[in-house]
Amino acid sequence: MSSFKIIVSYDGGPFVGWQRQAAGTSVQGLIEDALRELDDRDVTVNGAGRTDAGVHAIAQVASFTLVRDTSADVILRSLNAKLPPEVRIRSAEEVPASFHARFNATSKSYRYRLWNADVVNPFERAYAWHVFGTLDAAAMTEAARFVEGRHDFAAFQAVGGTSGQTERVMTRSVLTAGQDGLLTYDITGNGFLRHMVRAIAGTLVEVGRGRQRPEWMRDVIASRDRSQAGKTAPAHGLFLVRVDYGDVQSDPHVA
Repeated sequence: MSSFKIIVSYDGGPFVGWQRQAAGTSVQGLIEDALRELDDRDVTVNGAGRTDAGVHAIAQVASFTLVRDTSADVILRSLNAKLPPEVRIRSAEEVPASFHARFNATSKSYRYRLWNADVVNPFERAYAWHVFGTLDAAAMTEAARFVEGRHDFAAFQAVGGTSGQTERVMTRSVLTAGQDGLLTYDITGNGFLRHMVRAIAGTLVEVGRGRQRPEWMRDVIASRDRSQAGKTAPAHGLFLVRVDYGDVQSDPHVA
């Protein structure tokens, strides 16, 4: 048996998320169905991050084991031939049997995109949250800094979330103002709670609108109370951009 690691990019819009569900089309399910044809058996694909419905990925990492004697090049060509155009396998490589895409990951990086202008670029509307009214990017940048470090992030966990341990370490939390009203929020950490990045993005928008001071972010974190934070930002603005395994990144071309 041979084990493989693949890097996957996908437009999350048409799917119920990464993880196979009882109903609806998932990215994991599509890849497992394609591998079943290749290996003549059910194949379990483990993803590094279980992205929700509508969330995109630039460099999701997945791992699986095949009985059939095959090469990484064959897997790359075969999967891309079978998968819909919204899902692309960017690379494939053979790895030790001990490798697990989720459990061996040391950190993940996400990016949330906001479009802050009266008119949204029609080619961006499916990949950024269109926020009306001028946002104070400087205040949002200041608020984002409070996210860095080791904290209990229970205030940003989805209502009804089941994560018993809610402490995480964030090594990067940066907001960048681009051209034409595009704001990007990048965050890297050793783990994330469900809806956590989207809840942080919604909280940053409250600061940007002037409804709260930047220091409010620190108070929200300390509260450990989801009701104290901002709304959960829409899924379509969120991207999984990188997964790290020690010194090895899932995509060295993504900043």
